[in-house]
Amino acid sequence: MDDKSIQFMKRMLENSGIGDQSYLPPSTHYIPPSHTLNDARDEADQVIFSSIDDLFAKTRISPDAIDIVVANCTVFSPVPSLADMIVNKYKLRSDVRSIHISGMGCSAGMISVEAAKSLLQVAPQGAHALVVSTEIVSFFKFYTGTNPAMLQPNVLFRMGGAAVLMSTSRSESRFKLMHTVRTITAAQDRSYQCAFQEEDDKGQLGVNLSKDLVSVAGDTLQANITAIGSLVLPLSEQLQFVLSVVARKLLNRKMKPYVPDFRMAFEHFCIHAGGRAVIDAVQRSLSLSDEDVEPSRMTLHRFGNTSSSSVWYELGYIDAKQKFLGSISSFPCEAAKQTHA
Repeated sequence: MDDKSIQFMKRMLENSGIGDQSYLPPSTHYIPPSHTLNDARDEADQVIFSSIDDLFAKTRISPDAIDIVVANCTVFSPVPSLADMIVNKYKLRSDVRSIHISGMGCSAGMISVEAAKSLLQVAPQGAHALVVSTEIVSFFKFYTGTNPAMLQPNVLFRMGGAAVLMSTSRSESRFKLMHTVRTITAAQDRSYQCAFQEEDDKGQLGVNLSKDLVSVAGDTLQANITAIGSLVLPLSEQLQFVLSVVARKLLNRKMKPYVPDFRMAFEHFCIHAGGRAVIDAVQRSLSLSDEDVEPSRMTLHRFGNTSSSSVWYELGYIDAKQKFLGSISSFPCEAAKQTHA
């Protein structure tokens, strides 16, 4: 890594919107950073088990009551899996249903919610699903080359995780999950390659964040909100959107499409805290106010990009201010709506 690369990361960090209280695991404090399997396991134990312990303490739910476990982490997929680590740690029942989701990026948290929802729909009434989302930074190999697109993950990602309890029991629930809508664009090469783990021309391994990433995010989000709009928007907004699409096709394809006012359907928004540019792009696309994107910006500043768990940090911020939500995250894009139960 040369001086130019170091200066690039320094400028990027200064403009990233990430504060100086975000967390990196101890293994990254060494020069050079350590990225062994044991380092990753230690970080997973610390993040996952502390989150679950806190969840059990707050909900007063016994581990014996857990029927489903869904864990997600993009880059760390050990054997045994993270889901099996949880089953072993808490000695869960032998008939528990467990799933580990890997390689799905920052939207994996909402994908896990959708998976848990599907399993709960065929489970007995009153069943409980434990959903755990994290990204293990210790296994996220520190890129030591000079490709700017591959230097970005060195700066953006931070240590973090969240545990969430879902149930079909109305009496135990604080909120009701109304809709989940997933849009995946991996069939398009431009989308498929926007975050791609690979070696550079000198054989250095890293994750390449494509220059198309923000525009891909915008396109995927546009498709996703079109799909969820029919479920949540009032008829007046749906009609204006349809008329706008028809007018573009018949009159002028260069005409800007009508952007529905999603604040008529959602009181609050959780935009994945992937970086300042991502939040800015979504804010512009949906014509949101600074107050609407405040949870995302504050999460990015305090915790950095914690990948799939970031929306839960934002929920915590909103909940602490006695607010609640509609949430949107992307690549693939997943939207969910919740209301008070």
